Amino acid sequence: MGLGGKIALGCGGLLLLMVLVLGLGVMGSYNSLVSLSQGVDAQWGQVENVYQRRTDLVPNLVATVKGAAAFEKDTFIAVTEARAKVGQVNLGGKAPTSPESMAKFQQAQEGLGSALSRLLVVVEKYPDLKATQNFRDLQAQLEGTENRISVERMRFNQAAQAFNTQRNSFPTVILVGFFGDRFRERAYFKAQAGAEVAPKVSF
Repeated sequence: MGLGGKIALGCGGLLLLMVLVLGLGVMGSYNSLVSLSQGVDAQWGQVENVYQRRTDLVPNLVATVKGAAAFEKDTFIAVTEARAKVGQVNLGGKAPTSPESMAKFQQAQEGLGSALSRLLVVVEKYPDLKATQNFRDLQAQLEGTENRISVERMRFNQAAQAFNTQRNSFPTVILVGFFGDRFRERAYFKAQAGAEVAPKVSF
């Protein structure tokens, strides 16, 4: 084999090696994105679980309070309507991939949270109700659920951040363009409007 043949063979081998390394890099990036995407969806499942737990507590809480505060009709209607709105937001078990769908989900959940807060304010007028074991148990469950919601939202944001960081890193950002919406950037939970302002407490 002549010198030209050896050079051609060497170039061919080098080209093959480069293609192989590139292919392995693409495959690694793809698998990493799939793994991180699954992690985001799994964490979203945890978020939905704790929000569902809160939604499931609402009928018992309303029934308990209604017995002692039957004339607080507007509050009960607000809680019932807010719970119904939560049920109407269906994301199909997948984490939202757009800020709009995340905002819609979050708005419905914040509406229910606000209505429950109003219900608990009503309870303050009824010391006998606050003293019952049933109400105290429900209130403890609700408080525990709210804490879980905060934790799971934080974990979801961490999982979404890990995915988005990998997705937007070079050269992965070039790869995602070939897969359309499969690897869309994930939306985050945001603090409720006004959360940065300390509440005013008056006695």
